[in-house]
Amino acid sequence: MAVKFQDYYETLGVARAASAEEMKQAFRALARLHHPDVAKDKVAGEAKFKEINEAYEVLSDPEKRKRYDELGANWQAGGGGPSAPGGGRSQTPRGESDFEFGGTGFSDFFESFFGGGREGGGAFAREGQDVEADLLVTLEEALHGSPRKVTLRRPGGRGVADRTDTYQVRIPPGVREGQRIRLAGQGGAGLGSGPAGDLYLRVRLARHPDFSVQGADLHCDLDLAPWEAVLGVQAKIPTLDGATSLRVPPGTAAGSQLRLRGLGLPREDRTRGDLYATVRIQTPAAVSAEERALWEQLARTSTFNPRSES
Repeated sequence: MAVKFQDYYETLGVARAASAEEMKQAFRALARLHHPDVAKDKVAGEAKFKEINEAYEVLSDPEKRKRYDELGANWQAGGGGPSAPGGGRSQTPRGESDFEFGGTGFSDFFESFFGGGREGGGAFAREGQDVEADLLVTLEEALHGSPRKVTLRRPGGRGVADRTDTYQVRIPPGVREGQRIRLAGQGGAGLGSGPAGDLYLRVRLARHPDFSVQGADLHCDLDLAPWEAVLGVQAKIPTLDGATSLRVPPGTAAGSQLRLRGLGLPREDRTRGDLYATVRIQTPAAVSAEERALWEQLARTSTFNPRSES
């Protein structure tokens, strides 16, 4: 089965020379537009959201981006794959006879280029090989848990047709980045009386336009106007449970972290982590004549000096 090349720069709508910050901004804008929770067409939105995540997963990682740029659209030319450690070329990560997954949230191209379509044999020659693939999981799925249908196409031998198996996988609440979901005995077939290998699905948490993850805690930015930081404000803030109101006390400094208890991801003890909002103070790019006059009046009146040594 031919694997279609994915142009990740085109997916994000950025130039090939785009900086990390430009890619981050492009990802956030697209992810907010197509996130399944807000998209008008949920099915199409979910598919587009996965495409955007896959592109950002590669282009935001310097090593993956380098490998991707080096080979480009001719990544399969000459049977070559990404450069192997120690020089030379590794064989194509997935050949015609290897396993192929569906329903993982990643394209065949990603699995072929960056994924783990196979993992090598077991400890004994007669054991079947373990099979592994990445599984894209949204933060909402990590919070509540979710069922997922995953397909695995198994290569046939000489004169034997390929076989596709379907599995109903349960993503548990509180699943972590890199955690592996094991389906015992569902990997490669053993030889003779040897046992079959296992099937592993390695969790990759989807990037979210608003939150980053640290353990069970979530982190987000909270943009404030200067007067909101000085006077305090009730600010509306997004959470995985829906928008809520956060009290910002008067005199809040840039870089301050405000905590909302219990609005993170599940911990192992079934309690939830916290949500931390980091304050960023934004200034207007342009002001009207009336606004400028007020700022100038404040400058003349205020005794505050941010550069004082005291």
